Amino acid sequence: MTATAEAPDLERATLDKAASENFPVAPFFLPRAWRADLMAVYGFARLVDDIGDGDLAPGGADARLLGVSPAEAADRLVLLDAFEADLRRVFDGTPRHPLLRRLRPTVRRHALTPEPFLGLIAANRQDQLVTRYETYDDLLAYCELSANPVGRLVLAVTGTSTPERIRLSDAICTALQIVEHLQDVAEDLGRDRIYLPATDMKRFHVQEADLAAKTTGASVRALVAYEAQRARDLLNEGAPLVGSVHGRLKLLLAGFVAGGRAAIRAIAAAEYDVLPGPPRPGKVQLLREAGLILRGEG
Repeated sequence: MTATAEAPDLERATLDKAASENFPVAPFFLPRAWRADLMAVYGFARLVDDIGDGDLAPGGADARLLGVSPAEAADRLVLLDAFEADLRRVFDGTPRHPLLRRLRPTVRRHALTPEPFLGLIAANRQDQLVTRYETYDDLLAYCELSANPVGRLVLAVTGTSTPERIRLSDAICTALQIVEHLQDVAEDLGRDRIYLPATDMKRFHVQEADLAAKTTGASVRALVAYEAQRARDLLNEGAPLVGSVHGRLKLLLAGFVAGGRAAIRAIAAAEYDVLPGPPRPGKVQLLREAGLILRGEG
């Protein structure tokens, strides 16, 4: 089967991953045009993460679509370079990959710039080169590339960008990224990545070997609780974003904040024991958190 013939299946497989995210990507209550545009942005973000994590569909169809030879199809940096080249075609030509062709009308409709998309690619490029973070500030700088562009794109697609909303959105997106790192400590270690700052690990007397254990010791639990509080504080800092907008966008943004808070509650309910597997919140907890936020109680 050719890459062109496989393209619809690849596109659908990537977009279907939206259902497993901590937060709603493009829920049913949004206007249809917004849903289409947000799914186009999600498709880009999901695919670039899959390239960076080595989670592409087997068979190499994505590499073929991007013009990467079979000999280089396993080289993530080569794939990211090819993906960046195809992204640039979104703005000045015709991209090869179906998810980037899907993105093109969204970019034109909202006059989106390349910068947030390039930031997400840069984050995944950094993942191939940097596997440890010395300080919390170093981690925040990574989140500026890996997470914050997504919130900025949501604001741009919905026509609600202002400097203050971007600041609040950045706080929320960084928090969501930190929460994801806490849920995925074991999985990330399996990829030889640690997103817990080294200075914090030293403070809590945590060694890398402690993160490879089957159960979470007291020192690791204390460290995870500390980082979870940081994420909670960032969510609280960014939460006024929800009250700054109206209508269905308010529901969407409340869902983002609620997803982060519910995930933190799930981590806490597991007594910060994240190594056996990622603690995930249930739908009831997510809806409860969203309700609190919308009533101004969260």
